[in-house]
Amino acid sequence: MQAETNQQFGIVIAGHGSRDADGIREFEQLVELVRERAPQHVVSHGYLEFAGPTIDQAIAAQLNTDAKQIVMVPGILLAATHAKNDLPSELLTSAREHPDVDFHFGAPMGLHPLLLQVVQQRIVEAESASSKTVRRADTCLVLVGRGTTDPDANGEVAKFARMIEEGMGFGASYVCYSGTAKPLVADGLRAVAQLGYARLIVVPFFLFDGILVKRIYEAADAMQEREPELEVLKAGYLGVHPNVADVLISRAKEAVEGRAEMNCSLCKYRVQIVGFEQQVGEPQRPHHLQVRGLFEKAIAAETATEFAPYVPHPIEAESFRIIAAGRDWSVFPEAHLTVLQRLVHTSGDFNAVDDIYFSPGAVETGIRALLRCKRVVTDVTMVQTGLKRALLEQLGIETWCGVHDHETALMAQTQGITRSAAGIRRAFEKFGNDIVLSIGDAPTAIREAVRLIREHGWRPQLVIGLPVGFVGTCESKAELKRCLQVPRITNSGTRGGSPWAATVVNGLMIDAVNQLVSLATNNID
Repeated sequence: MQAETNQQFGIVIAGHGSRDADGIREFEQLVELVRERAPQHVVSHGYLEFAGPTIDQAIAAQLNTDAKQIVMVPGILLAATHAKNDLPSELLTSAREHPDVDFHFGAPMGLHPLLLQVVQQRIVEAESASSKTVRRADTCLVLVGRGTTDPDANGEVAKFARMIEEGMGFGASYVCYSGTAKPLVADGLRAVAQLGYARLIVVPFFLFDGILVKRIYEAADAMQEREPELEVLKAGYLGVHPNVADVLISRAKEAVEGRAEMNCSLCKYRVQIVGFEQQVGEPQRPHHLQVRGLFEKAIAAETATEFAPYVPHPIEAESFRIIAAGRDWSVFPEAHLTVLQRLVHTSGDFNAVDDIYFSPGAVETGIRALLRCKRVVTDVTMVQTGLKRALLEQLGIETWCGVHDHETALMAQTQGITRSAAGIRRAFEKFGNDIVLSIGDAPTAIREAVRLIREHGWRPQLVIGLPVGFVGTCESKAELKRCLQVPRITNSGTRGGSPWAATVVNGLMIDAVNQLVSLATNNID
């Protein structure tokens, strides 16, 4: 299908980028196919990360041709964070810089009928490669999506699988994901192997080859080796195909004509979706500027630039000079000093640190957890808002507080617990162990955390418990101190509060950034 419009506009095909050379090569082959099938348009391409040219360079290539109309089309299958946030942010930046140019943003490729046809072809090709004859009714289709933090995009994979299942007559379909969403590929294949089908057809719902597609095929091979009586066929991904090119051209035309459609009715940034209520109205911020054209840069130098050391404001620096000289700090372990001195700064009291308790290795474990898990859960929004935004963004750390969510209120009401305790219970269910938990207000939140740790095997990477008050506060902190199953930072007595809990996390983030800078500097040297 050739594009049917003679309208002149430039097309920027925006890809994610990959560390895998095969994926980059195939993306660029698809771009060339788009050029062949839409010769009336200037076509350029760029990547969000891991490769060059970057998206701003792709837009610059269009501007060099004196283009007055430019449409960016996501070279991405489904509308998740990249299509809803990162790519529009890139385009808005260029639009502000070039007000005389008419910029448009196209919809992602989505569940287009032409893509259904490509998947159909890939499945038939996989079946034809087998020497066995197996009815589709005795075959289970396993569709593997990328997996995102956006339930809308994950749900689209399930919808696509259902359309293929019914359209091609499979006995069943099963959806799993290569990352972020569950079930993961290996878990999904193990589950499907128990359903009693004679054949599985594993289809990566991906545009191009890459590290994740290779892992999917490795998982399929491993399943075949474990279950020799079960036939496991590996179908191809979408790849460089005329239908794929035509979908991109169609999305570009729709954008210019004002017909680009996104699934806004289920978009977590526009409406309250169960479990994602906090992300309504979240501002569009590009998340990939720090890794643009990564392969074109020296990695050590890039890391050193990305992680600049923490530089306090002059007044803050003077305060810490006074704090450092204000008492004998040699009695404390060096690893604790950043947190302790910042607690003095927050409280205005040199004696505030005398009853702070660190379990062995808590600071070191907390720093590693921030760098690896990249999520901080708080009991109240006051702790969340007290975290230094620049450090969170620099380290890529997300925060979550569920105390005001609708589901938290329902849980608190139906189970007879406080909202703070319900928020902690939801964090246990929602995130599992990969969090730093910082409690600064509610003793009931500490009690619930300790209960989940002791009775249900919850293992947050670090628990910070520093609520202030007179009712149950000392007792709850004593319970946390005795909770040997997790690393913890707390204190005795009635002092504390949300600013204290936020301060501990801020101190850990400062140490984390400075450690990364030190490592990068040593690598360069």
